[in-house]
Amino acid sequence: MGLRDDLERFREVGEQRREDLAEFIQYGELGSSRPGEIKIPVKIVSLPEFEYDQRDKGGVGQGDGDTPDVGQPVGQPRPGDGDEDGEPGEEGGDHEYYEMDPEEFAQELDEELGLDLDPKGKTVVEEKEGPFTDLTRSGPDSTLDFERMFKEGLKRKLAMDFDEEFVREVCKVDGITPRDVFEWARGENLPVSMAWIETTYAEIPDGERGTWSSIEDVERNVDRESVQQKIRREGIKHVPFRREDERYRYPEIIEEKEKNVVVVNIRDVSGSMREKKRELVERTFTPLDWYLTGKYDNAEFIYIAHDADAWEVEREEFFGIRSGGGTKISSAYELASELLEAYPWSDWNRYVFAAGDSENSSNDTEKRVIPMMEEIDANLHAYVETQPSGNAINATHAEELERYFGTDTDDVAVAYVNGESDVTDAIYETLSTEGETDE
Repeated sequence: MGLRDDLERFREVGEQRREDLAEFIQYGELGSSRPGEIKIPVKIVSLPEFEYDQRDKGGVGQGDGDTPDVGQPVGQPRPGDGDEDGEPGEEGGDHEYYEMDPEEFAQELDEELGLDLDPKGKTVVEEKEGPFTDLTRSGPDSTLDFERMFKEGLKRKLAMDFDEEFVREVCKVDGITPRDVFEWARGENLPVSMAWIETTYAEIPDGERGTWSSIEDVERNVDRESVQQKIRREGIKHVPFRREDERYRYPEIIEEKEKNVVVVNIRDVSGSMREKKRELVERTFTPLDWYLTGKYDNAEFIYIAHDADAWEVEREEFFGIRSGGGTKISSAYELASELLEAYPWSDWNRYVFAAGDSENSSNDTEKRVIPMMEEIDANLHAYVETQPSGNAINATHAEELERYFGTDTDDVAVAYVNGESDVTDAIYETLSTEGETDE
């Protein structure tokens, strides 16, 4: 088997595992996993391995003890070697599950569903010095940004320098005065002072005055050299540095932020939430919990059950509890708002997930639930309708949310789960809705 074949088989193993993952989420026994250890049933796939070429058999050895006898072909079993006779074993090996932690689960789910959730850290846990990229006007000499200072000085030199020899030749024009030379220089944008021109004009010998009939005569007969040409010819003998050019480098302060998340899971436990509906809630919420646990450094979960009233429960009770009361979904959001006070939005990422069969008391969705969803700051609000038989006549909560918030918002998701096959689509719809989170 070649290396290319081995790599292809490893790729197939990865694809098979992701297929097993999706199938497990939809149809598997979720209770076999714990929050920190997820056990995914996998099909047995033989992995590539190295082995000796079977065509090269035989050979003659010599020796005693465990070495072959004279004339005995190498590789041929000796009497007494090998397993004893007996019945085939009936116990299966412990290899039917692949165990992964939440981080690996999140990575596999990202690849399977094509997700790209990038959690943001909020709580600063450490500040450390980064690269010396920031600048200040004072500091120790060892941090002076000389390169920047040199560039500023060079720009000044280019702006202030001029061809002194050419201006000196202009001063030799017949009948010209220092004032005439200054006016000409100003028209040429030459950074020359009147005092310099007067000094230069006075230093010209009498025998050289009147050398040129006009400035045009000078321009025709004297080569004019730019500052850049002069620097290339002579090099830089002097760069005019100034105090204001000095900048000192100091390290950028990098904040290490911990990625904290609190997830509020809300579930309708009223009399209409029968076993199948409760199972679909568990199938949707459990992978969401695992996924966010794997994505964040620190994940905490709040579980709220409600009928007409709401109360906090432990996770073990959350999926199995059932009540005979009516339904008032806003009661759960009121409790969620209170409990989230312990998790400030400035420090915590927040997710509020709710699920039920979309049945709610009259006007509660419009009058109470929607305003509270808008008031509670969160990365994402989601509602999952679990209605195995399709929409009931009075199951309108999900539709009202979708109608009010629309389908393009990046902080509210609505998903519909009528059976196990809808679960992964609902998870994708929920997790792919979140846009950029506010810091």
